[in-house]
Amino acid sequence: MSKQPIHTPRAPAAIGPYSQAIRAGSTVYLSGQIPLVPATMELVKGDIRAQIRQVFDNLAAVAEASGGSLANAVRLTVYLTDLAHFPLVNEIMAEYCKEPYPARAAIGVASLPRGAAVEVDGILVL
Repeated sequence: MSKQPIHTPRAPAAIGPYSQAIRAGSTVYLSGQIPLVPATMELVKGDIRAQIRQVFDNLAAVAEASGGSLANAVRLTVYLTDLAHFPLVNEIMAEYCKEPYPARAAIGVASLPRGAAVEVDGILVL
């Protein structure tokens, strides 16, 4: 099976040796997105809500570049530097993902790249 890299300027460029996503057959593996604004490659200004929303905007852009959308998500993993923000993730995620919701894990971490407070990766099936 061949693998196809996915790239869109509507999401932050990779900041290391990885692709924004890889499609293998009908499965798309989305790399973790932090709340970088694609045009500036800087963290979004604002509070944790702004960070979470930017992460989901970035994920949605990559999902669309793969030929799908977040409606195709079967698995998401959420990384938070403060698990107290988890209710906000639930609130904002519900704006981007509808039932049946993807499977999900939430992990508390000590730190994330660029000082971000949240990162999300995922798997789509097209």
